[in-house]
Amino acid sequence: MKVAVIGAGTMGSGIAQVAAQAGHDVVLFDTRREAVEKALAALRKTLDRLVEKGKLKKEQADGIHGRIAPASDLRELTGSGLVIEAIIEDLGIKKKLFADLEGLLGAEAVLATNTSSLSVTAIAAACAKPERVIGLHFFNPAPLLPLVEVVPGLVTDPELGARLNVLMQAWGKVPVLCKDTPGFIVNRVARPYYGESIRILEEGIAAMPTIDAALKTYGGFRMGPFELMDLIGNDINFTVTKTVWEAFHFDQRYKPSLTQQRQVESGRLGRKSGRGYYGYGDDESIPSTHVDMVLGNTIVERVLAMLINEAADALFWGIASAKDIDLAMTKGVNYPKGLLAWADEQGPAHWLDVLERLQAEYGEDRYRPSPLLRRLARAGTRFH
Repeated sequence: MKVAVIGAGTMGSGIAQVAAQAGHDVVLFDTRREAVEKALAALRKTLDRLVEKGKLKKEQADGIHGRIAPASDLRELTGSGLVIEAIIEDLGIKKKLFADLEGLLGAEAVLATNTSSLSVTAIAAACAKPERVIGLHFFNPAPLLPLVEVVPGLVTDPELGARLNVLMQAWGKVPVLCKDTPGFIVNRVARPYYGESIRILEEGIAAMPTIDAALKTYGGFRMGPFELMDLIGNDINFTVTKTVWEAFHFDQRYKPSLTQQRQVESGRLGRKSGRGYYGYGDDESIPSTHVDMVLGNTIVERVLAMLINEAADALFWGIASAKDIDLAMTKGVNYPKGLLAWADEQGPAHWLDVLERLQAEYGEDRYRPSPLLRRLARAGTRFH
């Protein structure tokens, strides 16, 4: 099957590499021919490094690179069985693209969007055959992170999700099936890791290095939230938070922070701009700090309670299965444990108590416990 990838940015070129490594002939399209050439040159360097490290044979690297053809005219995508769009997160632009593609491709071709926050159903509405449109949300860098969220829209052919699930497994990925809701699994469930950490900072409970160190030392997370936001880009993280908040009709659980907004307004976007929550100049480094065990565990418990509550709510609303929610968080954002399995260790009643204490103290709806968490706590049962 011929695979087409639209958008030669970091994500698009990464997806093209994954498809080519799986043995497909790939067309990498961008409106700017030079963007495709640049992406292919960067891929050549990446493959050469893998050969040097002994992770690929030279003939394998040559084969992967040789299977990707550049394109700057949509007509060159004719004959593709699967098209994956990885362009700017703009609903209007995506809808126009999908409408244009439908007239060029065969009736059996699958149209997939790599959107991380927009509605698959809304994108599909631009097509005469919306049943062949589906979300395939890869994580950056696509060749390294195994997770793919498979997201059928409201009218997507029910069999298409199962077919794409099998295909992603053949590509060496870990697919999870989820409903077309704001943020899907990962970008919804992960919001409190950033939002509650910022809240702890704003309240003056702990400084950024302390919060980061606490979640790494006592929580087992690979990166602290402020380090991670700087790596992702504060503009990107803020936009995703704002998009999810608006899509959930301004639910207080997802409310963006003014602290994050000011970072973006000041141009402190993180590593890519040289300064974010931390400085990244030649003579600067992320401060190391020792965290008192009591304070550290208090920080972890508060952030983890919010994460677990969000995972529980995703399960309550049938966004995905408990297994897939846990897989998504371990394989997509490298959490040390699946959140629902983590909740089971101390039991839902413990986490309900933490949330009820926070809600009583602050009187805010952001701390309202999930109905499922309440139900399991009352019954004395667990998620798994």
